[in-house]
Amino acid sequence: MSTTSRKAADAAPGRRRPGRRRGSLGVQNAAGWLFSTPFLVLFAVFMAFPIVATLLMSFTDFGLGNVTRPLDARFIGFENYTRLFGDERFLKSLFNTAYFVVVGVPLTIGLGLLVAVLLNNGIDRARTFFRVGFYAPVVTSIVAVAVVWRFVLDPSDGLIAGLASEVGLTAPDFLGSEALAMPSLIAMAVWRNLGTVMVLFIAGLQAIPTEVREAARLDGVGPWQELRRITVPLLRPTLLYASVITTIGYLNVFEEPFVMTQGGPSDSTLTVSLNMYREGFNFFHMGYASAMAYVLFVVIMGITVLQLRLLKDNTR
Repeated sequence: MSTTSRKAADAAPGRRRPGRRRGSLGVQNAAGWLFSTPFLVLFAVFMAFPIVATLLMSFTDFGLGNVTRPLDARFIGFENYTRLFGDERFLKSLFNTAYFVVVGVPLTIGLGLLVAVLLNNGIDRARTFFRVGFYAPVVTSIVAVAVVWRFVLDPSDGLIAGLASEVGLTAPDFLGSEALAMPSLIAMAVWRNLGTVMVLFIAGLQAIPTEVREAARLDGVGPWQELRRITVPLLRPTLLYASVITTIGYLNVFEEPFVMTQGGPSDSTLTVSLNMYREGFNFFHMGYASAMAYVLFVVIMGITVLQLRLLKDNTR
């Protein structure tokens, strides 16, 4: 090919030289990294560094005296971790957290699905009003929620106490009883998180083809059979996601016992997160609290992997 014809080919529309293409990609990559830099810096400073620092602290006796001299903390290996499983308070908090999850997650998922089905099919009027009403607690401050629930559950001047006195009964001390304190917190958590699960299920229900339901109804399938044999199987991906995020949130439960009961009475509502907060910021046993954090992290990871494996084949 002559020099003239090579220049003409290079100048043809749609024809670019390899050097120019590589240069353009380099500029794009540089621009991408430039725009990502603020996020990367924030992530490194406020996420990555604390995660690594907490992991290192869990192998030391880091305490209040090491805040200004962190390098003076003594390395003690796995002593914090072995100490945890001999700590009755930690085992109690682990049991309370498991109780909160085992009871709270099924209730939240079940009621969320029920409300979503009713709002999607059974309620025709004021549907938007009901959706907003059920979702409102999700965006409400935990302090406001706690104030309302403490008024409702107060044994002397609360709403339930007032209603009970009208019929000659005495309301129990919900938050002061070891047997009722945790169920009361679970009820509050379910009420507060119901809206999130409801929104997820409504989105999943609206993605189900109407032809499938119409064909089932023509075959004489009743509402319960339709829910059990058609709706729930087609909602398995949504069910998996809702279960995972709800379980993770409930394993990290902190605000409800911190605001409502401070872990009482007699540690009956003490959760792992609240126990970790006490050890780290009340008693300044930061190395020990860091070990708690990583035990909770391993538990969350294990349960999440188990949930994904149990529902993996059903979501294909």
